[in-house]
Amino acid sequence: MYLLPQEVEVWYIIPAIRKELAKQLTKKHELSYEKAGNILGISKAAVSQYLSNKRANKAKLSLEIKKEVAKSAKLIMKSPKVAMVEVQRILRLMKVKKCSCDVCKKYNKDILQYCNCDPKY
Repeated sequence: MYLLPQEVEVWYIIPAIRKELAKQLTKKHELSYEKAGNILGISKAAVSQYLSNKRANKAKLSLEIKKEVAKSAKLIMKSPKVAMVEVQRILRLMKVKKCSCDVCKKYNKDILQYCNCDPKY
């Protein structure tokens, strides 16, 4: 059995991005869990679980991607409406840099020999 790249994004990568954004928004920018959750489209309980490492522990973001998330958090603080666009930007960047492939490889060991990994998928 294998996971489609989109399933890997939904189950592992997007939660990892949200987790890092939640950290940035609550710790660096000092937002409440509720306000950070509203901006990210998640509950304050989800923010709490991200910060206490009860969620999104299976995919690790590279230092380069974490820096991009920090930039996104700054932009989101100026205009919270750009949160979804920033998550999409980070997803695209991860595809181009093949960071998504690293996560996908972890869950698709059986089909790696057939993977053509086109970052535009």
